[in-house]
Amino acid sequence: MIKQLPLPRLIAYGLTGLPLATLGLPLYVYLPTYYARDLMLGAPLVGSILLAARLFDVVTDPAAGFMSDRLTLDNWRRRAMMVMGVPWLLIGIWMLFLPPAGIGAGWLLLGTLLAYLGWTLVSIPYAAWGAELSPDYHERSRLAASREGFQALGVLLALAVPTWAGIAEDAGATLRLLFACVALTLPLTVLIAVKVLSESRWILQGPALTAGVRLLLGNQPLRRLLLAYVLDGLANGLPATLFLLFITERMQASEATGPLLILYFGMGVVALPAWIGLARKIGKHRAWAISMGVAALSFTIVPWLGPDDLAVFTITVAFTGLTLGADMALPTAIQADVVDVDTARGGGGRAGLLFGIWGMATKLALALAVGIAFPLLGLAGYDPALQAQPTSALTALGFLYAGLPILLKLPCIYIAWCFPLDEHAQSDLQREIRRRIQARELPNEDR
Repeated sequence: MIKQLPLPRLIAYGLTGLPLATLGLPLYVYLPTYYARDLMLGAPLVGSILLAARLFDVVTDPAAGFMSDRLTLDNWRRRAMMVMGVPWLLIGIWMLFLPPAGIGAGWLLLGTLLAYLGWTLVSIPYAAWGAELSPDYHERSRLAASREGFQALGVLLALAVPTWAGIAEDAGATLRLLFACVALTLPLTVLIAVKVLSESRWILQGPALTAGVRLLLGNQPLRRLLLAYVLDGLANGLPATLFLLFITERMQASEATGPLLILYFGMGVVALPAWIGLARKIGKHRAWAISMGVAALSFTIVPWLGPDDLAVFTITVAFTGLTLGADMALPTAIQADVVDVDTARGGGGRAGLLFGIWGMATKLALALAVGIAFPLLGLAGYDPALQAQPTSALTALGFLYAGLPILLKLPCIYIAWCFPLDEHAQSDLQREIRRRIQARELPNEDR
């Protein structure tokens, strides 16, 4: 039986998730409005630049993962890439969050490209490293929970700190404050991780390009998990994209936005240990399926809610928040087991590439959410210039916010519940991997 990782090592690994998540909220929430309205670049131009940068980001995810797999620095493949990414990320967000007067589209594009590149160089090897820190089925859940728990805490801090400072309504001041927080904590948390934790030196030789592609295409658990991941990502991306509109137009309670978001992420942090405990009893895939079922059930009443139902909506936010930790931590822990399938069949150490593919799938799902939601709302008659939206637009908003995510989660629940990798299957894969490592280490005459 593999020994549990000590709590200090779990914390040392998970800490880097905090500044990464603290950075995510201003990038996606404050930055577009700040550049479009306050710096007067205009919404269409800002939207086009951010979309172009996001497409670049999608391509760099698998490329960064592949590079971190191929680094030949002994015991420093993941850590070297993370350290390399920190300055690029800090330069990018310095450009974005503290722009000089008179900047134009070029400044925004360059800053966004650098920030996204740095983010990818840190986050992809960071996730792959977590998959390699332990070969144990349950320890990987604890590692993923540490990372995702600190990420949820980072979002809470990004919401709360500007409010405590009294500058939440000032996008520019908020960006400057959050830049200072990230600039202080990101290098520190990465330094703690690379000092406290090491990497596996047992890296098997990978296949040639053609054989490696065939191996990926023939990996059935990988295909099934990717399908579930994209559908679930789209199901989560739709309410995330439409939350501000729903709370403003359907609930007519824009003042409740901050408290509801804090409630949502706070419940996610609180419930995370319970989901990890359930995963230990029934398996990660089935615990994930149950969490998606709870989220779907919680959403069933939401399309019919209106301005007089804020209390009911608050309860649904709390229940969906309870499932957040499972939806963040358990799929990434399952990904580590899917990497074992690739390794046991001769893929070598390709955790970086596979986590890069998952990162690409996540970003494509979020892009799809935006690409589906707003055009369909427009067809239903939504017009931001109107003081009161037509009934058709409000009905479509309710369906896109909650109804469509339920439909998308149903096949995900089935895929997760019937997923072929459980604790016993993963243990068999680890035995095959150890056999391959031992065979590589034996001299030819002893084979």
